[in-house]
Amino acid sequence: MFLIVGGDSEVGAAAFAALKGQGHAAAATTRRRDLVSDDRPFLDLDTALDGFEPPQGTTAACICAAVARLGDCAADPHASAHINVTQTLTLVERLLARGIYVLFLSTNRVFDGRVPQVPPDAPHSPVSEYGRQKARTETALSDYVARGAPVGILRLAKVVSPRTPLFQGWIADLPRGKAISAFGDMTVAPTEITFVCSAIGTLLSEQASGIFQLTGPRDVSYADVGRFLAAKLGVDSSLVQETSARTAELPEGTILPHTTLDYSALRNRLGLEVPDVWQVIESVTRSAVSQSRIMQNAG
Repeated sequence: MFLIVGGDSEVGAAAFAALKGQGHAAAATTRRRDLVSDDRPFLDLDTALDGFEPPQGTTAACICAAVARLGDCAADPHASAHINVTQTLTLVERLLARGIYVLFLSTNRVFDGRVPQVPPDAPHSPVSEYGRQKARTETALSDYVARGAPVGILRLAKVVSPRTPLFQGWIADLPRGKAISAFGDMTVAPTEITFVCSAIGTLLSEQASGIFQLTGPRDVSYADVGRFLAAKLGVDSSLVQETSARTAELPEGTILPHTTLDYSALRNRLGLEVPDVWQVIESVTRSAVSQSRIMQNAG
């Protein structure tokens, strides 16, 4: 039995669906009382965890739940750290005590982004409150790993899907001749959500300990993505209006020069090869357009 902690999140929900689709016994926690069922146990990391018991037969768990918005962490460091650090580590201890392998989803934001392809063993250098909290949790989990505990850390950067609001909006607006604004000084190395789910499933099955990283192989600007979408959708690239992220009053640490991480451990140990950025964007665009057409026809 695989347990996804944070089944209401996009990655958590997708990982749960992927595992079930592959025939695995799986459950995913929910914070919504109306969704509670045999395979959707209730769990809220903002409440006491004393009474929580993982479903019977659970052998591996992936922790997707977190306060993940940089602005929310910056606005309330104490409350967000309570969930992202204190409660997460309490849950990890509870799972490990029951002999359950734990995979913790982390972020490229434990680094400052000054260099590309950061190796897994590089010292933490976060520049956002969210990154600092994830780094603190990683440090504690690395101590567990050093003592032989079955713990894995999977660092991700930008995970995209046909439902990613920014790209979904662009894909809807551009064919209508509506201009879009895209940052020319903010980079992204996207990974498609289906690929992330595959990595999660593999790591849970292998119960792989240590630090693993998964990002796209190179960075491009959001403006580059906008122009690529315009070309794919057959519209004038002048509809993509390049703007600066530095004038957008974004939370501290949002703008990083580089977002890529060295994913060779996943490639070498698990045989996973990360698609190039344009393959990812093209796949997401194709799926989003297809889903839009299905909805239009259904309407």
